[in-house]
Amino acid sequence: MSSAICEDTIVAIATAIVPQQGSIGIVRLSGARSLPIAQALFVTKASWLSHHVLYGHIVHPHTGETLDEVLVLFMKGPRSYTKEDVIEFHCHGGIIPVQQVLQLCLDLGARLANPGEFTMRAFLNGRLDLTQAESVAELVGARSSLASKMALAGLEGKLSRPIESIRSICLDILAEVESRIDFEDDLPPLDEQQIKDQLAQALLVVKQILSTAQQGELLRQGLKVAILGRPNVGKSSLLNAWSRSDRAIVTDLPGTTRDIVESHLVVGGIPVEVLDTAGIRETIDQVERLGVIRSQQAAQKADLVLFTIDAQSGWTNEDESIYRQIKKFPLILVINKIDIACPNYQIGLPVVSKIVKTAAAKQEGIEDLERAILDYIELDSLTANNLEIAINQRQSASLTSAQIALEQVQKTIQNQLPLDFWTIDLRIAISALGEITGEEVSEALLERIFSRFCIGK
Repeated sequence: MSSAICEDTIVAIATAIVPQQGSIGIVRLSGARSLPIAQALFVTKASWLSHHVLYGHIVHPHTGETLDEVLVLFMKGPRSYTKEDVIEFHCHGGIIPVQQVLQLCLDLGARLANPGEFTMRAFLNGRLDLTQAESVAELVGARSSLASKMALAGLEGKLSRPIESIRSICLDILAEVESRIDFEDDLPPLDEQQIKDQLAQALLVVKQILSTAQQGELLRQGLKVAILGRPNVGKSSLLNAWSRSDRAIVTDLPGTTRDIVESHLVVGGIPVEVLDTAGIRETIDQVERLGVIRSQQAAQKADLVLFTIDAQSGWTNEDESIYRQIKKFPLILVINKIDIACPNYQIGLPVVSKIVKTAAAKQEGIEDLERAILDYIELDSLTANNLEIAINQRQSASLTSAQIALEQVQKTIQNQLPLDFWTIDLRIAISALGEITGEEVSEALLERIFSRFCIGK
């Protein structure tokens, strides 16, 4: 990687700015000119000591006008996030103070930072590896406490350490094999069994880490759940009971819900977007018909459908018609109003893998519903191996390549092929593992990764 990216000084607003709501706004500088720029703007009686909080005022360097009362934190490199000199101006919240400080920094020679550029510099300067850098973005964007926990584990190196260990094993094996190719007559025979054992152990760890990929995707993207059914079966009541709010209007009139009502919940640490849809039925009402069409579209896009029926009415022809349309989707059958169920409500029920009984009006059965959803996504496998991590799609792709290469090395040894063949797949595995931590990574890949970060991070 070129070091040119780190030669200039960058600046950005490091906090979300919401008018009349933010109490503090932070402007961050990083680079060789951070301290001179700060000293040109900030007037204080305190000494400029690293890692001390300084009190003073932002003063326009040309007009002498006082613009804000601020705190400044100076972190001299390499004891900083980027390993460069870093300055943070802690201004009063709101748009005007931080924009004024940002503009003055730009006027004095700083450059506006690109998305993720502070963290990219931390990576390029050896402060973080690539898995840790990605974990920073995941921690900022975490939508549940479990997602936050997994991101923090990645930031602490709980993913990079086993990856580096496996890569080190592969490098040692490659060195042993290549030394036998070049100096076979001068060295003792290769311990083939030891190499087999090392490969088997490396593959075991690779497969354990790969097993977290699906759950990692769930933690980052969440689960989309659509509540479907005919009108007046209690879909909106179910959403309200589940979200513990009055998100949806509930009446005894069929067709009350005309559009999709969304609610964002967390179930077992997994972010869940719940869609309460319009009741599906034949209707001449144009607006309601549009709602029915959107309900059908929601079922197609959802990861899971909660097909809800009314235990008071039992299984009806309308339920049967809807079921024929959606039975191809992953679904849980929710039998609502179980507290006022008719004696024969189970007659005609289809055979489905999961059935949950609820009384949404009394907020009963919600825990059973959540348990059924967690069973569907097999959440327990997330912590089964005690790795405390969950890999992303990029890491999964590279790790899969490493797994295939290591398995090919095993086949090569088993087929007693020459040592030269061993080295081919060992190099592929080493390269794939290096992509995960950033030991071997292209500039284009780095730009793609860090472009997803927010500006200021």
